[in-house]
Amino acid sequence: MSPTQRRSGTAASRAAANGAKRRKPSSREDFRTTFEAMAENIGLVMKGKPDEVRLTLTAIIANGHVLFEDLPGTGKTMLARAIAKTIDAEQNRIQCTPDLLPADITGSPVLDRRTGDFIFRQGPVFANIFLADEINRASPKTQAALLEAMQERNVTVDGTTYPLPKPFFVLATQNPVEQAGTFPLPEAQLDRFLFKLSLGYPGRMSELDVLTTNRTVEPIEALEPVVDRAGLVELMEWAEQVTVSEAVLLYIIDLTHATRTDPSLAVGASTRASLALMRASRVRAASQGRDDVLPDDVKQLAMAVMAHRVILTPDAMLREETPEAVTERIIQRVKVPTGVGSAVAAPDAALASAVD
Repeated sequence: MSPTQRRSGTAASRAAANGAKRRKPSSREDFRTTFEAMAENIGLVMKGKPDEVRLTLTAIIANGHVLFEDLPGTGKTMLARAIAKTIDAEQNRIQCTPDLLPADITGSPVLDRRTGDFIFRQGPVFANIFLADEINRASPKTQAALLEAMQERNVTVDGTTYPLPKPFFVLATQNPVEQAGTFPLPEAQLDRFLFKLSLGYPGRMSELDVLTTNRTVEPIEALEPVVDRAGLVELMEWAEQVTVSEAVLLYIIDLTHATRTDPSLAVGASTRASLALMRASRVRAASQGRDDVLPDDVKQLAMAVMAHRVILTPDAMLREETPEAVTERIIQRVKVPTGVGSAVAAPDAALASAVD
């Protein structure tokens, strides 16, 4: 592709982005068009990673958090910056270290010398997108400071609860290679991440594209917004209206229940995983211009939702099995419902009731 073609493509992408910014998701086709414009906009920066970009957008519109486990330099931080610019959101980043304190994330009361009163000073978690870089380098005490924020979207300090901005997402990274001075995330925190993803190294031609586009300036600096924060909230609300049939709900339940009875797993996927899989499947359906969830939506997202939530038995570890391999085996084993046509609306509470 020539430089002229690249400039033309970039200009077209920005034009599409600006058009999407003005458009509200009044129909499923509007949702699909806006979703594609967002993915294309981020793709101007993240070369050769369309699936990972779409999964991250799916998690965000499903009101979920994402954990990236990957080697340094694969674009995890750049992806977070690109998403923040695409949705015109406030982003804060913190580098996690062993000496980081909970107050460094949530904020703390400070003395106002003029009045003599203590006032709450907000920490970096008070943003639309909070990037916790190398989260496993923070101590367990500091990691726990994010538990309430990730689940309830609140921060409680000295008995007072402060709401976080809406929307609010945590994008966290961790390095799977360097384990010295790290603290593995507890299962309760892993369960709060909707997806666990890996970007990986780009392909040969994709890396050539990265070098070409970054030859003079970083393309992230010229990235334009596609939707504003209010527009993103509208996308989230639209996705919540996507219907799910009882057959698909039972398929979700069969998948999570299968993880709880598999002999290779000591801990299976939780009810939160079932809810996460349903919400993510709704967004995937809407992103393809549909207003009902198909079994294939669930099947395509099951690995990203469940693999990081299960724990192997000691025997499975000795056999050198992996959570991903066991989860894939379960996905292939569970029977997929057939003949699923039009769906019946099923709110989140319906799934929780069906699980019980």
